[in-house]
Amino acid sequence: MRPVALLAAVLVLTGCDTMGIDVPPQPEAGVQAWDEMLGAVNAARAEGELTPEDIDALWMSVQAESLGPVFEYMEGYEHFWAYIPHFVHSPFYVYAYAFGDGLVNALYAVYQDAPEGFQEKYFDMLKAGGSKHHKELLAPFGLDASDPAFWDKGLSMIEGFIEELEALEE
Repeated sequence: MRPVALLAAVLVLTGCDTMGIDVPPQPEAGVQAWDEMLGAVNAARAEGELTPEDIDALWMSVQAESLGPVFEYMEGYEHFWAYIPHFVHSPFYVYAYAFGDGLVNALYAVYQDAPEGFQEKYFDMLKAGGSKHHKELLAPFGLDASDPAFWDKGLSMIEGFIEELEALEE
């Protein structure tokens, strides 16, 4: 079972329903740009009311920094932030991605260490849906998101992927 196969657990454990969101394709540099945009908007909003033009300017600033000078933006691109419901309805939505990535990687590490019985526990977790707190859902795997070792386990998976990639270059 690869981390991609475990990604469904993210929806259950973070309470996010990212399926079915119809967002037009956008040339974005990824989660980091989203995080920067959310932080910029929330910081500016703490100083006072924001107009759509204020948010347009923040969006273009973050996009220019993220994508660099190689892009020529089409007319109206400054409004693309409005097509992303996370910015408008779910402050700090990106946190769910980071939590989910760490969670999936930690689950995959557990699977690699002890594949016997993993599938049954995994399916039980998915069957529970959003009916339980993540602490309770992760307990059968010996995981606790409040323990730094949980995050270390997830990060070690990423470290392993990086080492694997670097080995290919040699």
